[in-house]
Amino acid sequence: QPRPAVPAREATPIPMASALMVLSHRGKQLITRNYRQDVPSQLAKAFVEKVCDVEESEHKPVFEVDGLTFAWIQRDGLYLVLVAKINTNAAMLMTYLDALYATLVDYLGVVSEEVIRENFVIIYELFDEMMDFGYPQCTDARLLQQYITQERSLRDLVTDSAPPPELPSSLKGGSASCPWRPEGLKYKQNEVFLDVVDSLNLLISAKGDIISSEVTGTVKMKTKLSGMPELILRVNEKTPDKGSPPRAGRKAKAKGGTVDFEDVKFHQCVKLNKFNTDRTISFVPPDGDFDLMTYRLNMKGKVKPLLKITASVQNFSDSRMEYSIKAVSQFDRASSATNVKVVIPVPPDIHSPNFKATVGQVRYHPDADCIVWSIELFPGGKEFLCRAEFGRPSIRSEIDFSRVPIKVNFEIPYFTVSNFQVRTLKVISNPAYKSLTWVRYFTRSGKYEIRMGT
Repeated sequence: QPRPAVPAREATPIPMASALMVLSHRGKQLITRNYRQDVPSQLAKAFVEKVCDVEESEHKPVFEVDGLTFAWIQRDGLYLVLVAKINTNAAMLMTYLDALYATLVDYLGVVSEEVIRENFVIIYELFDEMMDFGYPQCTDARLLQQYITQERSLRDLVTDSAPPPELPSSLKGGSASCPWRPEGLKYKQNEVFLDVVDSLNLLISAKGDIISSEVTGTVKMKTKLSGMPELILRVNEKTPDKGSPPRAGRKAKAKGGTVDFEDVKFHQCVKLNKFNTDRTISFVPPDGDFDLMTYRLNMKGKVKPLLKITASVQNFSDSRMEYSIKAVSQFDRASSATNVKVVIPVPPDIHSPNFKATVGQVRYHPDADCIVWSIELFPGGKEFLCRAEFGRPSIRSEIDFSRVPIKVNFEIPYFTVSNFQVRTLKVISNPAYKSLTWVRYFTRSGKYEIRMGT
């Protein structure tokens, strides 16, 4: 006889953690929240023995002590630690800690030992709202700020008989489809601001050859829109081959001469199904500032150094040396780099510096063993020179300063090294209203380094 059908059992969610701690850089316990009461209270001692009392090279972001799993991150000199008694997802623990730190920064501005002590009431409120009995809850600072505010003091909470503020409808299930956007927003002037920011990471050898080159970019947005509008964004991404549309976050191999994204990460508001179908970025945006997407592009063989820096060092005698530095801008003449800073390493034992530059200012920073050549405005297609002379003692330091690369910081507005372009940015609202859209482009230096040759 056939066996009777057994009803499928629903998957029971597994708690993520049992306790949360914030410790000082010395391992002193500042705040602890024991959610499940199934771990001992003296958790800080085990953490100190494994992290604070050992060399940094021996640190492990996740480790186990007496059947307890510790996951931690270090930010601003503080340790944020989660402790789990069961076998849980370590990546989820680390992701939650990053979200917790970002929320604390949104609320407190600066996260330090003193700030933690002065704001322990609101921090405990955040702990209780972001995790309940070991289960992660809301980690979106925008939603938390709607009902956990810093405007009411501890005395107000004790003496005020008024009812607490009502939870946002998104947390009560009222608008679960868009939990990142509150309802009932109204603006006199509806505007959308979009910034495309390319960060160029470049490593150049002493001979001028490009060793590595990539762009990490961010599409930043600020929206001031009424109601619950939908935005449509189309960019000049390469069209995928027919029959094999790549999923979001993977490289789109295609024919054509546009932008070939390798790693794409979207804000949760983006409808990924629509993007994977026709490469249209459709979303109901959060209110205010947010990052719509991040991306990465491999630029090796596709870009030349935007600022080419060459430096030569000459020793004229045992007590005198000279630097000759040349900076050349290799981008379009219609663009200009701003806030350019060329950081050149120098020996730690020099004295009596003397500088001469065709443009900008040069300063010696003995605490960092470098000179900084600052140029406020560097037009495209220009070449500038700098000469620096130093005295040196007869007994010199054995540190090989030539191994330290030259570092360059700059920003070029209205310019993208990746050729990223916004083709369409539409606001679809019901009822329809007029809106203004603004798009800007920026290229900034990421890790931009040139190795020296002596």
